Amino acid sequence: MGLASGMGRVREVGTLWIGGSLSWLEQLCLKSFVDRGQPITLFCYEPISNVPAGVTLRDGREVLETESFLKYEKKDSYALFADLFRLHMIACNPGMIWVDTDVYCLRPITCDDDHVMGFELPGDSRVNNAVLGLPAEGALLRAMLDYTADGHAVPPFVKGKLQEEYRAAAAAGHPVHVSQQPWGVWGPMMITHFTHALGLADKVQPLDAFYPVTFPDRLKFLRPAEVAERMITPRTTALHLWASNKRELGLRHHGVPPVGSYLHKLLALHDISAQAAPIKGRGKRVFDAGLIDRLDGVAVSVFADVGGNAQSVALAAWHRWACDIDLIDLDHKGTWPGTPSPWVAPYVDFLTAQGVPSAKIRRIASPADLRPAGVIANLSGFGDVNKIKYLQPVLDAALQPETRMLTDIRKGSGSYPLLNAYGRCETLSLREAEGVTITRALFRAGPEAAATAPEEGSWAAIATTLAGQDGFFRESPDHSFLFIGRSDTLVVTFDNLDIAMGKREDRRPWGFSFIEKQGWSMLGVMANGWTWYRDPWVWQQFNDLRDTGFFQPFKRVVFYGASMGGYAACAFVAACPGADVVAISPQSTLDKALVPWETRYHTAWGRDFSGPYGDAAQVAQAAGRVFLLYDPYEPLDTAHADRFTAANVVKLRTPLLGHRLGSSLHQMGILAPITLAALNGTLTQAEFYRTLRARRSFARYQRELFKRALDRGRPDLARKVGRWVLTRGDHRYIRQGMLNL
Repeated sequence: MGLASGMGRVREVGTLWIGGSLSWLEQLCLKSFVDRGQPITLFCYEPISNVPAGVTLRDGREVLETESFLKYEKKDSYALFADLFRLHMIACNPGMIWVDTDVYCLRPITCDDDHVMGFELPGDSRVNNAVLGLPAEGALLRAMLDYTADGHAVPPFVKGKLQEEYRAAAAAGHPVHVSQQPWGVWGPMMITHFTHALGLADKVQPLDAFYPVTFPDRLKFLRPAEVAERMITPRTTALHLWASNKRELGLRHHGVPPVGSYLHKLLALHDISAQAAPIKGRGKRVFDAGLIDRLDGVAVSVFADVGGNAQSVALAAWHRWACDIDLIDLDHKGTWPGTPSPWVAPYVDFLTAQGVPSAKIRRIASPADLRPAGVIANLSGFGDVNKIKYLQPVLDAALQPETRMLTDIRKGSGSYPLLNAYGRCETLSLREAEGVTITRALFRAGPEAAATAPEEGSWAAIATTLAGQDGFFRESPDHSFLFIGRSDTLVVTFDNLDIAMGKREDRRPWGFSFIEKQGWSMLGVMANGWTWYRDPWVWQQFNDLRDTGFFQPFKRVVFYGASMGGYAACAFVAACPGADVVAISPQSTLDKALVPWETRYHTAWGRDFSGPYGDAAQVAQAAGRVFLLYDPYEPLDTAHADRFTAANVVKLRTPLLGHRLGSSLHQMGILAPITLAALNGTLTQAEFYRTLRARRSFARYQRELFKRALDRGRPDLARKVGRWVLTRGDHRYIRQGMLNL
């Protein structure tokens, strides 16, 4: 069953992209189908700015309507969602062939058989799904759709011991979600199993059809072009280039293919610029080229590299701004070598090989050569492996308003005092080296840049006005802190900026007016999205507040939040030991090693929940009292509540009010008195449950009570509930339900 051109119709292929702009690898593969005359559709869930011309764009919601993209959590990869999407794409688009975005069109796929798949390893056993066509009504597609309908299914094709572990976990009430199962469980593992189980192995193409360069040999695409070309045969059509090569490209080749390699040859053939879209990351790993995305909003005429460790950033900067590149040749002791350092020539060779004109590259060999720069790179340099004091002359000469510097800061190096004299730092990432924390930071020059007035009507403008002269406002791209001082009682709130700015008329943090009326001070911590506040910048702010004695003048401090904010209230109270906490439906953590049963909040599963503010159930032991409100009939909320076992936890159960019980309490008119009592320190369990009696006349509670009686096969009890409700007023749901009893 060959796939050679001319044997049948040219088939349309389809693929999916999630996660921002394309790298050159995806651009290359998409354009190869266009250039070879094979129609290709790219499904996506948000606009993509750099899709090659000729590619048809369609909304992924036509195939799967979702706001939650499944990931293989251990690798932080959307491949799991793609495994599911391709099945539904084929079902919704009969005849369309799926191709991964790392599949290159060597020649069009022109077969008539709707079964299009290939073996990926010698031995004709393991089937890959990077290229996949199936009959829309066929047994194989139906079997896989049925299997993937259950996200907690125990795969019959993993090792027996692992199956036993999964069955035991399910029996204990904690089934293992597919996102925590092995890589490929909905991909090659599944399709291999069902292909052989249904006796369809004869439909699978031989190895050289799509995978002549196998996964173990994938790095051969980065070697001289003839190495891979010798492995490709006339039967090869859609060629899998293996996106896992991105790691090697990012770590050792500055995000672009080596000159003379097979991938480099393909880029030239299809007129794709690798410099315009370098490899910036792979899974949780962000490569240096990705740092360029943190520099939006600046105009750069000069990019300066101190010490020669930012080649990929320099290349990306030149391509974005056509800027000059200054190579500051300063040795580790802060002296200017008389001859070029060993790193200079390879740096220049790399840039010129990638198309940077040599006239744009300048070696800085003395203080007199230094000039103002828009962006400075100081990676693995001064403040990390070299003493920070030697950087000061460079800063004095090269900094100007709006200058940004990418820098690595070793804990204990004294970098922050020096840099704070010039501007401010924002943490980008953290890593450990020989037991010492290294911070990768984005430095912004000031004071002129720091004093730039925020845009009118923005959160920064609103918050700056609210803070006044006696408060403060601090922000990073993802979070902000607003402090308003009024009295010796402080309420620390946690809120989502999207909700505050988009769904509240006053565009204020949660409880702002309520706290203001009481005359209390307020520290509002805002997240710009569903971040769960898992950001080193946030941790550093709380460390700073703790270490500078910010909390000490207050006689009473209370941390408050709901759901994500409830998690944060319990976690960050560790910065102010002894403070009380009011948490509504909080999570204890989203660390899958601790809460493998948590299936919500996929967008935050890949975040780091370790550290001194990580596991809220543990660190909240530092609080005075922790008032924890939750619905015991919400299994996941209850599971989180059960992890809070310290003696200082006061659990307040709110049956049948759901996860969003704060909204229910507000609609009943009792959220304010409960919150006021908790914040005042006068709330008792007895008072809480007396106040909660108001739920008896609350329509949602009545409906849930009636429905639960029916669901448990208790019609007599449902009638009693219904009569009690309907004798006190109308309730449409219960009235209609009573007619059926």
